[in-house]
Amino acid sequence: MTADPRDFVIQEAALLDAGRFDDWLALFAEDGLYWVPLLGAAQADPWSHNSIACEDRLLLQLRVDRLKNPRAHSQHPGSSCQHVLQAPRVTHEDTAAGEIVLRTPFLYIEARGGQQVMLAGSCGHRLLRTSTGFAIRQKRIDLLDPGRALPMIQLFI
Repeated sequence: MTADPRDFVIQEAALLDAGRFDDWLALFAEDGLYWVPLLGAAQADPWSHNSIACEDRLLLQLRVDRLKNPRAHSQHPGSSCQHVLQAPRVTHEDTAAGEIVLRTPFLYIEARGGQQVMLAGSCGHRLLRTSTGFAIRQKRIDLLDPGRALPMIQLFI
């Protein structure tokens, strides 16, 4: 695994784009959280207000298993995605705790059955430095317009 946290973020998006969801899930720490706040950047935490998504490793594993299931109705036809990232920027580092926080503006395109959904926003990664590289402690997706009605999103932003 890479020693540069910016490369880690880019590689994480590449795993999603390649449909390598098990490999992507393995990047999460045991206490890792995938969070899409309903209020976007204005929302301080996932517990004081509803979220579009707030999933721990168990829920992420269930979603990955559903995506792999050949009988998953929502994946006939299958979905694919493309992340277009600006350069990840380190916003905070706590060397004593081994944590580093990055912010990455993005465009996300998801395609299925001739239809495309495009979302824009900024992704925050709270990474934990480990002996083998990094683990995702939290992935936070702040959508550009989170309060609008969203289409069904099948994959992971």
